[in-house]
Amino acid sequence: MIYMIPAHVPDEPPLIYADSFDVPVLFRNGPAKKPRRQWRTAKHKPWVGSAGFPATGGWYVPTATWREIIKAAIEVGRDVTPHLQNQPRYAHGELVARVSPLYAYLGMHPVQPQHPVLGTTGRRLTLNPVYAYGTERSAKNAASYRLGMTMTEWACRSLLGLGQTEHLELGGPIPALLDTFRDPKEKLPDLWGQHQAEDLYWLIEAKGGDVGLGTLRKGWAQLAAGSKILGSYAHRTVLVGASVRPGDDLFLTIDHDLHPEQWPLTSAGLNVDDESAVGPGNLEDRLGDSDDALIGAARAQMLAYLALRSAPASQLRTVPVPTDRASRRRRSGLTTPLEGDDFTRAMRAEARGVAPHTERHTLRARIRSMGLDDFLTCRIPGTEVHLGMSRKLFAACERLREEDLAITRRTPGLRAEDQPTDVQELSDDAQEEQRLTQRRIFREQQEEARPRLRPLLRDAYERGAISDWNNLLRRPQELALDLEGDEGLLEAATPETYLAVSRDGLPPAHA
Repeated sequence: MIYMIPAHVPDEPPLIYADSFDVPVLFRNGPAKKPRRQWRTAKHKPWVGSAGFPATGGWYVPTATWREIIKAAIEVGRDVTPHLQNQPRYAHGELVARVSPLYAYLGMHPVQPQHPVLGTTGRRLTLNPVYAYGTERSAKNAASYRLGMTMTEWACRSLLGLGQTEHLELGGPIPALLDTFRDPKEKLPDLWGQHQAEDLYWLIEAKGGDVGLGTLRKGWAQLAAGSKILGSYAHRTVLVGASVRPGDDLFLTIDHDLHPEQWPLTSAGLNVDDESAVGPGNLEDRLGDSDDALIGAARAQMLAYLALRSAPASQLRTVPVPTDRASRRRRSGLTTPLEGDDFTRAMRAEARGVAPHTERHTLRARIRSMGLDDFLTCRIPGTEVHLGMSRKLFAACERLREEDLAITRRTPGLRAEDQPTDVQELSDDAQEEQRLTQRRIFREQQEEARPRLRPLLRDAYERGAISDWNNLLRRPQELALDLEGDEGLLEAATPETYLAVSRDGLPPAHA
């Protein structure tokens, strides 16, 4: 029997609309039965952007943008550095793998909740008919994983103010406990991070799809196992369920538990010296005074850097943004949308006014003297996503990759001559164990190199400010400078990065 999308489902083209939508979120102190359509009928509280857990539990309804969801999808999960060291062009494929399931299976629809909340959009995410009627079980499982990881990253960082997350498989936050966290027999949570305001470690488990009580209980048990390893170190366990079924709204349940044990956070140590110690929060806001924040930001953006570094010159362009980085510091969420940024729009308009009267070879210098920087960007092939970054961060990423390549060349177990030639003869489990071992060795070497990296990346970062893109890219071609802007793009920026999506390439809406 062939299962088809039913005839009553309209065959609609993708609609053009603003990319904001609402995400109902239920805060609880532990797993419970799935609420029955309360995400539609309950009286929600408005989200006020507390950058932490609300004082009381219950239903809240924050508003998100598609750009923030895409940014979360790009940055969450394993560090890509080890396996993309020698083939940076495959960074484009990694980005497509992270983003495409969201475009393929999610849509938006209008809702009329029983208790509307002032300031919300009246739009929510849901699964589209492709997922509901035409997708096999294995593909649904993969999509659920990606959805769970993405929405967990978005919730923890955008709503709750957590800093950069890290995958737990390479070891947790306490150096002395790394081997215990790496035990393959332990079923542990997905991620860990640090929260600056709370001064706590967070252990985080992500679940996605049609998340029921059984799935949440398994996640709670994984968190309990991680919590047991941390023992006396103060921490919080966080379980995020990104639940959605065909015909229903996407909603989140966030179950959390506080473990304020006797040892303070600062006693643990994270290979960070006192002078340049960096806590959680937005790393890019602290690059000027913290070398470790610079290392963290460069590593977090390595996937975007590799995509930019390996893109053909014809696909690269630069876009103007104000040199004043404070104008792009997030007030809420992960990014600052640019379509409502009057400061950026006014400066771009001024630059367009002087461009016709300025020689082409001096135009970039003239624009920079006006207080505008130009970020390098490219569209990721196969997506509607445009990524970019500043000269300073690009230069820091470049130096970090050079140091990472040196690690692979000199470290036994990572060198090319040490790699097995018959890896395809190994079982899937054996291959995964081998890859995990290599990632752990690589991570250990990275941490050992940290004291030496601090001045190297700082020097590269500062030199990037006075370098031009041709020198940074080591290419003679002149890059296109986009002063006109693209009305078809929804742009967003952080102090050092750029992200845009196509207005007409967003998930299709349906009734």
